[in-house]
Formats: sequence, C-alpha cells, structure tokens
Amino acid sequence: MNLDFAARIRNLPPYLFVELDRKKQEALSKGVDVIDLGIGDPDLPTPDFVVERMAEAVRKPSNHRYPSSEGSLEFRSSAANWCKKRFGLELDPKAQVCCVIGSKEAIAHFPLAFVEEETVVLVPTPGYPVYHIGTLFCGGDTFYMPLLEENNFLPDLNAIPADVAEKARIMWLNYPNNPTAACATKEFFSQVVDFAKEYNIIVCHDAAYSEMTYDGYIAPSFLETPGAMDIGIEFHSLSKTYNMTGWRIGFAVGNPDLVAALKKVKSNVDSGQFEAVQEAAIAALDSDQSFVDKMRDIYTARRDVLVDGLNRLGIKAQKPRATFYVWFKVPDGDTSASFCARLLEEAGIVCTPGNGFGEPGEGYARMALTVDEKRLGEVLERLGNCL
Repeated sequence: MNLDFAARIRNLPPYLFVELDRKKQEALSKGVDVIDLGIGDPDLPTPDFVVERMAEAVRKPSNHRYPSSEGSLEFRSSAANWCKKRFGLELDPKAQVCCVIGSKEAIAHFPLAFVEEETVVLVPTPGYPVYHIGTLFCGGDTFYMPLLEENNFLPDLNAIPADVAEKARIMWLNYPNNPTAACATKEFFSQVVDFAKEYNIIVCHDAAYSEMTYDGYIAPSFLETPGAMDIGIEFHSLSKTYNMTGWRIGFAVGNPDLVAALKKVKSNVDSGQFEAVQEAAIAALDSDQSFVDKMRDIYTARRDVLVDGLNRLGIKAQKPRATFYVWFKVPDGDTSASFCARLLEEAGIVCTPGNGFGEPGEGYARMALTVDEKRLGEVLERLGNCL
C-alpha cells in the first residue's frame, strides 16, 4: 500500500522525546547502565492516598459509563477550590473549569477553536514542542518568540513586529518555564495583558510546574494579573505535582468563553477522562498538600547535589527556583547535540540537547532531577571522567 501522508504529518519535526527514548533503548540493548535525566517523568510514586482513592473508585459501576467530556462537576469544583486556595482566583466551576486528559491534550486541542490558515500563533522558543505542533495541525503560522538568557528567558514583546501581532490570535507562555526553569514576574504578566488587549490576542498559559518551587519562591498564576481573565486561559497538570504523569489528568481554567471553546472541541474529539481517575485527582487536589511540600524538599536536595557538582566540574549552572530541570551551558567546543551524544556514548547519561526545544536553545542542555541523590552522584562522577 502506498501511503500519502497529509502535509501536517509530513511537515512534523521529529518529536524530541521519542528520539531521546530511541537512543536510550539503543544504549540499553548494548548493556549500558543508563541514567536517564532526559524526560521530565518523576521517578517517585503517586501518593498512597490517591492510589487508594482510585482503587475504591474503579470498583464503582457508575464510573464504568461514558464520562462527561468537560469533567464531572465534583472534579471541576475541586479544581476551582484548589485555584482559590492557591491563587485567590474566584472561578465558576460550571463555566470556567474544564477537565482535560493531561494538559498536553488540551494544549494540542485548544488551537482548533481559533486557528486556521494564515492565523499567527506566538510561540516561545526554546519551548515545549506541542505549542508549535498544535499550530501546525491547524494550518496556522508559528511566530517564534526567542527566550534569551540576557532577557531572563522572557520573550521581548517589543521585538514582535506590529504586523505580526495584528495577525496573531494566540500567545503561548509557560512559567515556571520548561526547559529553562525561568520564572516570570507579575510585572511581566501585566505587560502581556496590555499587549494582548492592544492586539486582541488570547493568552494561553501553561502552568504545569507552578507547584515545583524552591527556596520560598511562590509562582503566580497568570490569571491573578489584573485584566488577565478577559483574555486568558491557563492549563494545569497533576502530573508533576502529584507524580501522576501516567494518569493523564489536568484542568483548564480562565475566561468562560475560552473554556467553552475548549469544551466544544473536546466534546467532538474525546469522551472525557475516566471518572475513577477524576475521583483520585479530587483526593490529590483536596488534600492538605503536605505531600507536595515533601516533594519540594526532595527536589531541592537533588538540585543542590547536581548544580553544585556541575559547577565544581566547570559547567556553568544556576540553581533553579522552580521546575525540576537544570538548564546549563554546554562546555566550550561542544554543540548541544555533540555534548549530549558524548554523554550517552561515553558515560551512559541521557540528557536533552537545548536546540531540540528550538534554535535559541543551541549551546545549552537540560537535565531532569528524576533520579535520587546517589544516582546524581554517579552522574557527576561519570561526567567528570568524560570531561
């Protein structure tokens, strides 16, 4: 059979993490003891009380039917209450909250409501690949906003040409940021609101790492910003906060018209998340969040081991205030790809080349804090031998 793929598939760049996994599996097949710091997949288990809630919920016959694509009202109410306690947001769970099958799903689906051919979407680079892929699937045009170290990895709104801004329909933001671990200020968010209102742009904020913060830093919600609710929608995930990456559960909140648009897309392309998973997620959201505090302590200790060790080896790295990523410059003489390839081939360490997230990521690499302190010590020993 001769297969003629659609242009949206032919034009796709290789998905970064699929290629990383392929290289890892190749090394494992050769018997290499691989230490994987590539993909941001927590190594620690989902908390017991969430698993227990799931075990109870999965036995309920009422949960075995089709769920609502927008999520149960109980889940949406729990998400709204969590946002109120965490950010002070007043949300109507019926109109301003939507359950999603992991925030990646929602990030890919949301542009279908607003993007078509010649529509411009403003996308940060280096950044999460799905912002561009969702645009590509809709036939839209991506305009990249470079995240540069000299600008604290915040996009320069003044560098966006007026004619591009006038065509733009969506701006994607992600703070705390993947891959750079940068944090946004409230002042920057205020500038974004003014810019978006001037050009009638929807602001989509990916807040997947809002709870992975350290040293007393508290990440704000974009929707806390005065005027943000007029033009904004925010995507939250339980994946990193509660070690629930495989459960595929999150929620979107914000402007009721934007949330309604997402619901309309979802009602036509998916049948919602299994309600037992929603019940387990309610247990996580309604908890006292002490589990999250413990996770922060674990990641803080890991961060300190890795960053201090990298700097001792002469690799410039800053201690991130958020996310569980360390973003650093590769040694002189290496490219992002050559450094990461050398680490895998000579030291059995998987890390992510910065240029895989976009051209401005060249010269950087990302390591995830998803192994314990002992294994991080092994990483530093192997890295020292490799260098």
